[in-house]
Amino acid sequence: MQIRSVASSPADLEADALVLTLFQLADGEKPDSQADAWSSGIIAELYSRGEFSGKALETVVIHRPAGLKASRLLLVGGGKRDAYSSAVARRGAAVAVRQLKPKGAKSIAIVVPVRFDVAQAMTEGALLASFDVGELKTSDEGKGALETLTIVASADVSAAVDKGRLSAAGQNFARSLGNAPPNLLTPPALVERSRQMAAQAGLEIEILERGEMAKMGMGGLLGVAQGSAEPPALIILRYTPDKAAGNDHLGLVGKAVTFDTGGVSIKPSADMDLMKYDMAGGAAVLGAMQAIAALKPSRPVTALVPTVENMVGSRAQRPGDVVTTLSGKTVEILNTDAEGRMILADALTYGQQLGCSRMVDAATLTGAIVVALGHERAGLFANNEALQQEILAAAETVGEKFWPMPLDEEYKELLKSPIADFPNIGSRWGGSITAAMFLKQFADPTPWAHLDIAGTAWLEQDKPYMPKGPTGMAARTFIELAMRP
Repeated sequence: MQIRSVASSPADLEADALVLTLFQLADGEKPDSQADAWSSGIIAELYSRGEFSGKALETVVIHRPAGLKASRLLLVGGGKRDAYSSAVARRGAAVAVRQLKPKGAKSIAIVVPVRFDVAQAMTEGALLASFDVGELKTSDEGKGALETLTIVASADVSAAVDKGRLSAAGQNFARSLGNAPPNLLTPPALVERSRQMAAQAGLEIEILERGEMAKMGMGGLLGVAQGSAEPPALIILRYTPDKAAGNDHLGLVGKAVTFDTGGVSIKPSADMDLMKYDMAGGAAVLGAMQAIAALKPSRPVTALVPTVENMVGSRAQRPGDVVTTLSGKTVEILNTDAEGRMILADALTYGQQLGCSRMVDAATLTGAIVVALGHERAGLFANNEALQQEILAAAETVGEKFWPMPLDEEYKELLKSPIADFPNIGSRWGGSITAAMFLKQFADPTPWAHLDIAGTAWLEQDKPYMPKGPTGMAARTFIELAMRP
């Protein structure tokens, strides 16, 4: 797809469709006169008849607008002008593409509203909406093909458009990994995809395999992997700036269980097919690293992605087993379906050994976080207030939603084992908190945050702005976190 930005009059652009954002009108306010002229007065009629109100994400198509060279004019509601934001702009652009692409539009021009700095968000939204969850289908029916995307503004927005393009490409890479079926994306296959991406992006890559991890003592990770015929790996990616500003070394850690049966503590069969996305945290880290390599922040960033299958087999880990982690701490396995925290524990310890000055992990870790927050926000746990606030600020900038969760020391009392340092699960109550508290034991004293994205990594039904399937949640926040001064 060709992506470009232009600073010109929308009326002069030839395209299959021009997308225009219009807002809800205050009392006595009239529609934008120039836009109304392009439509030969149709926009004013739509407002007056109540067929278009400007409500956020509302749409109306006007065919053959007399005042435009574009063959279609798509109006997208921006909501109230004083509440308009990059998040609304991103979704609005996505709604436009998802509506126009299946109708055969090959060239779409999206107009940035005057006085709003949302060119990057609109670029991201349009490209995220172009992601094809049916990439393995042999039929092209209903898919459409967008060939040219133009962002139209009254000033030069090329830098913002380029950043949006790179950010969306990273997130879509994460989504393509999360969308891959588990027979095609095994741990070795994820290693190969990571190698290919690293070579193209210019990242340094190192792969720790089973033998090396055994010598190092990564018992948490290897214990989860021992029931699978597929070998585990720890994927390490390094971005090193030409000249680092300061001593900050950001570590990004992502859980990548390419398929999770639950092990001996097996999951119910209903929806087990969705457990291919149990590597969504690792996918978000890999997608972010692709974008980070291109955007070139001034701080070094190291990514650690432990990847395994959690399977049932004659060698599978058992409830009651005790493993020794890389940190030297022992863990009693009470539930083999609490496997993500085990592989993250070793990765967090290794991130400290590699010199990361602060670390953030993302994982589809607990069903408990879905009970707490539903599918709108991910849980944010941190042992450092400054890092927590920085993540929240980064997430708000890029339109991802997190909610701070408690991590009081009293919750550690729920992690007691008579025979090991910790059990791998707590009681029934506060499951997402005890899971985060478990990880904290392997992150301290390094400033660390944990993003539990179990409820937001997979969209369970189509939305106007995104299809059902993988979302790439946390990738944009990771990118923004790396780029912040």
